[in-house]
Amino acid sequence: MFALHALTISFAMGWEILWPLILGFGISAVIQAVVSHRQMSKLLPDDKPKTLALASGLGAASSSCSYAAIAIARSTFRKGANFTAAMAFEIASTNLVVELGAIMLLLLGWQFTLAEFIGGPLMILILAVLFRRFLTPKLVQAAHRQAEKGLAGRMEGHAAMDMSVRTQGSVLRKLFSPEGKTATSHFFIMDWASVWTDIVLGLLIAGALAAWVPKSWWTTIFLTNHHTWSLIWGPLVGPIIAMLSFVCSVGNVPLAAVLWNGGISFGGVISFIFGDLIVLPIINIYRKYYGWKMAAFLFATFYAAMAGAGYLVEIIFAILNLTPHMRSAAVLSPGISFNYTTVLNIVFLAIAAALVWRFLKTGGPAMLQMMHKAPGNNVTHGHNA
Repeated sequence: MFALHALTISFAMGWEILWPLILGFGISAVIQAVVSHRQMSKLLPDDKPKTLALASGLGAASSSCSYAAIAIARSTFRKGANFTAAMAFEIASTNLVVELGAIMLLLLGWQFTLAEFIGGPLMILILAVLFRRFLTPKLVQAAHRQAEKGLAGRMEGHAAMDMSVRTQGSVLRKLFSPEGKTATSHFFIMDWASVWTDIVLGLLIAGALAAWVPKSWWTTIFLTNHHTWSLIWGPLVGPIIAMLSFVCSVGNVPLAAVLWNGGISFGGVISFIFGDLIVLPIINIYRKYYGWKMAAFLFATFYAAMAGAGYLVEIIFAILNLTPHMRSAAVLSPGISFNYTTVLNIVFLAIAAALVWRFLKTGGPAMLQMMHKAPGNNVTHGHNA
């Protein structure tokens, strides 16, 4: 019965977030279809503010898959991009994407979505300052030598595929061309294939924690009865929980809802959301990509930036009197009923079905098989309708 209760909660949460997931991945697919990454390395030659802003914009227009993001970041670094700019792209790709904000809006509320888009740039700013202070040329050179070995991580094929539309003309012309429709469908399915395991795992963990962990435990863990200490502790413990949960990308939002209801601070939720880039499997990939020293450096600086962004968001929202106080995130749902969520799910499932059909009819399955392979540097994937 306990397992059934947890699964019921997981399914109900999954039903609640289904349409915003489809919407978010659809918007992301459209952006990726018309925005090319082919020249990214040339666009990110240094760590100047303008370059970091451009890296953040490119990341926000990219896939939300954490593994694809770190693979793309290494690829651009190998081709000459500045290391700090590559890491800024990586952070933005997982923390400033549309689908993440959409799910946070539905499960947690608009304040959390706003905090994501404020905290993400703050995290990149903190990281840039830390890199300027502590990242040595010797460490970067050693990381580059390791990166040139080309050791495989995950989603290498996803990172290397160039599927943006090459049709000339306006954005709408590109998008509604046969090539644009095919590219959109391929990006849509590829992004789902990249993160569905994280989404399912996140829902299962969130359901289990919501069903089985007594609220008194959360109160103790998050020092909820000690307001000041709770504010200090939250942003510090958030990334640690993320690291140990093994859940990354948009999959950690349902768990964030459970933590918020359990009593973690507002800044703690934000630092937890940002913690997807230091989960244990990704730290191991950093080791493969850049070596142990750089992996340790990235863990330390990323953790400091995540916690620092959590603190700054907490302070900014408190000053503006925007900090949410109602702990009523959409975790426990009584079940499926015919309401606006059901209607929207039906509509967006129909859209998803159309994209799946286009994907299947235009060579999509063959492309999908390449996602986990480690291709060469010049991999392309054409979209001929």
